[in-house]
Amino acid sequence: MKSKIIIVLILLSVIAFAGCTSYQNNTTGNKSSISLTSSAFSDNGMMPVKYTANGENVSPPLSWSSAPANTKSFAVLCQDPDSSSGDFTHWIIFNIPANTTQLNESVPQQGTLSNGAKQGTNDFGKIGYSGPNPPSGVHRYVFTVYALDVELNLNTGANKNDFLNAIKGHVLAQGTLTGKYGK
Repeated sequence: MKSKIIIVLILLSVIAFAGCTSYQNNTTGNKSSISLTSSAFSDNGMMPVKYTANGENVSPPLSWSSAPANTKSFAVLCQDPDSSSGDFTHWIIFNIPANTTQLNESVPQQGTLSNGAKQGTNDFGKIGYSGPNPPSGVHRYVFTVYALDVELNLNTGANKNDFLNAIKGHVLAQGTLTGKYGK
């Protein structure tokens, strides 16, 4: 009799855990993955000086694929998670048209681009991309592309908090690419 009760309790625990896991996946969105690459550096590879504050300080070329068919726009966020102040934002660009699968090198540092995409304010207080310039050691620079089910209702110059709040509940898929740089 005790063994039957133990088996029933184990089964109930498994069912409860499975239910919690399913709920957790539904609340996090269970997002698919986008492949994000750059012709300038490989994932977890060193970024060329050209794309840093010690070089030309221009944005690197990025390409992505495997976005969901119902994507309405894309956004890209670049952050340095190794900064002493936490995730330091180097770039926010959003409302990239859904038919776009790449950003060319050297995206202009202006609020609104010719394709309608908008850029936010990075943690240097500038609009557009500002490249790596770590004080010491090698830092990681994580580029994340988001496929969104909406165009964001944000103004040019939006900061990271505004951006992250605006994409909540709208991310269909995402992908990351990490570059490294140190002096």
